[in-house]
Amino acid sequence: MTQPVVITVLADTERLDRFLADQLSISRTAAARLIADGCVTVGGAAARPSRRLERGEQLEVAAPPAGPPRTLVPADIPLDIVHEDEYLAVIDKPAGLVVHPAPGHWDDTLVNALVARGTTLGGGPEGRPGIVHRLDRDTSGLMLVAKTDEAHRRLGRALAARQVRRTYAALVWGHLSEDSVVVDAPITRHSRDRKRMVVARGGRQARSRITRVARFPTTDLVRVELDTGRTHQIRVHLAHLGHPVVGDPVYGAGGSRRISGPGRPQAVAIERATPRQALHAARLELRHPLTEASLDFTSEWPEDLWPALRESAAPADPVAPLASLRYLRFFNRDD
Repeated sequence: MTQPVVITVLADTERLDRFLADQLSISRTAAARLIADGCVTVGGAAARPSRRLERGEQLEVAAPPAGPPRTLVPADIPLDIVHEDEYLAVIDKPAGLVVHPAPGHWDDTLVNALVARGTTLGGGPEGRPGIVHRLDRDTSGLMLVAKTDEAHRRLGRALAARQVRRTYAALVWGHLSEDSVVVDAPITRHSRDRKRMVVARGGRQARSRITRVARFPTTDLVRVELDTGRTHQIRVHLAHLGHPVVGDPVYGAGGSRRISGPGRPQAVAIERATPRQALHAARLELRHPLTEASLDFTSEWPEDLWPALRESAAPADPVAPLASLRYLRFFNRDD
């Protein structure tokens, strides 16, 4: 019998159903169904979906009653496997690849590709085996995948405890007012457009640490580190600052039209050179969930976004190495 998943609440937080949905990467409806089926206890007792959680409380989530098996269709999609052992894998996900099956993408996702190569996947809700955290479809970069139930549980706890360091590279419009800024602003779904997220009072706590790495004439290259992992968090927080991600079709707020005067022609050239949101999961640091070995993986600025970075840097230094995060000292840190 599968052991219950134990989740410790690390801060005063919101309703049980919302917290559970976030921790398990499932919909709020699915979380409420788990609670109604008696699969979730708080402090050993049954609880209502609307129960407010407090710091230090422990949730136990048991596997729901077995239902008809769902077959994951293998898909012959090439993957860049950065690291793999018997417990986990680290994938450098390309842009355009959906992470797990969902309406409109039942058989062409990262999970389907992993099934095709025979990768064992452990933990996670139905349809999302092995997925520890997600990236947006059009965000590229490093992702963790668990290969055993125990690895999934431990990686989930490490993420909740902020022991997995996730660092993103983003090209943004305009210039930060300071070289480093912390955005601590709650995020919730837009009241009318359910595909969009917004900063709003009453939303879920979201915290991002943003550092400028390079200042170009009309854009900044920034390093973003996540203390929480809300849907679209980086894109929403940067737009909230007034510096949306270049090429972001949802939160871009006008793109090149934000730049006026002499910089406008360059801004238009940058936008034309950017095929998608210029956001990349560039670094992943953690302790191995079973061996406790220190792991540190990096991923260079992706090839499809090279032109955007070169256009941003022109005319000061329009050379090929500028497409390299290492050239720009992105991976250098004081700590």
